[in-house]
Amino acid sequence: MSDLLSVGVAEVRSVAFKNDRKIRHIVILMEGQHVKLSEVNFLGRLSHPNLVKLLGYCWEDTELLLVYEFMAKGSLENHLFRRGAAFEPLSWSLRLKIAIGAARGLAFLHTSEKQVIYRDFKASNILLDSNYNAKLSDFGLAKHGPTGGDSHVTTRVMGTYGYAAPEYVATGHLYVKSDVYGFGVVLLEMLSGQRALDTNRPSGQHNLVDWARPYLADRRKLSRLMDQRLEGQYPSKGALQAAQLTLRCLAGDPKSRPSMKEVVETLEQIEAMKGRSRMPNDASRKSASCNYGQLLPQPRSPLQTRRDGVGSGMRPEHHPPRVQ
Repeated sequence: MSDLLSVGVAEVRSVAFKNDRKIRHIVILMEGQHVKLSEVNFLGRLSHPNLVKLLGYCWEDTELLLVYEFMAKGSLENHLFRRGAAFEPLSWSLRLKIAIGAARGLAFLHTSEKQVIYRDFKASNILLDSNYNAKLSDFGLAKHGPTGGDSHVTTRVMGTYGYAAPEYVATGHLYVKSDVYGFGVVLLEMLSGQRALDTNRPSGQHNLVDWARPYLADRRKLSRLMDQRLEGQYPSKGALQAAQLTLRCLAGDPKSRPSMKEVVETLEQIEAMKGRSRMPNDASRKSASCNYGQLLPQPRSPLQTRRDGVGSGMRPEHHPPRVQ
């Protein structure tokens, strides 16, 4: 155990244990003490198919080591933004499956006996098992929701730039529906294949939410926003409904955003649709590629070791830092 406890802060390592002739893969995550205690507090008492399982922990002197289930497909972030043979483009149906799973996880937190606000919903915190079932991880910033009829809790602003709700960043007032805004940002990333914030994009396009709003609201422009790697293989009606849902989640007023229960129901309705996929011919694909390339060029990012999530030890360090 001493060798494992010597692992540096933020390093992720997977280990195989033999148990009843079976190999159980786990991941060990080292990070700040206060964050780990929050993880134990929430994951130790919450259980849901769309929350990552905390298998156990070990406390030796001043070192706390947490053990999670192994998530074979890593993070949603990797599949959306990394390129290479190991990361094939996610199909429309898989994106919907992942979105629904993540939405169910948030809905469970929001409706639990002691309401929980996740506070750091982003693609790197959505982990995928071998069947692409989504599970929320990293509860280090989670916080109990308001009580006694209050609409919000007031707290120090923490989270991740680009995903944190504007009212929370501006006032420190944290609403349950502040999570819904973060979900809307990730849903937009899933539709567009682009990061929430990217300074490598042209001026005026650094913030994806601000730039994308007109495209989400106009069915004629929506195809220019959609991820090219989908190659038109999605139902136009379903994409439009997903775009409309994204806009509702990104509403400036928290009261105007849907509940996560409503989000789950809407996504399930979209999943059940049997629409015709858009099948652009070669010429229109080439044209769309040129237009899209001018609007949202693909960034090139170095890979650095990250601590977010537990599915993989290497994550792109290109998305924005947490708000501290």
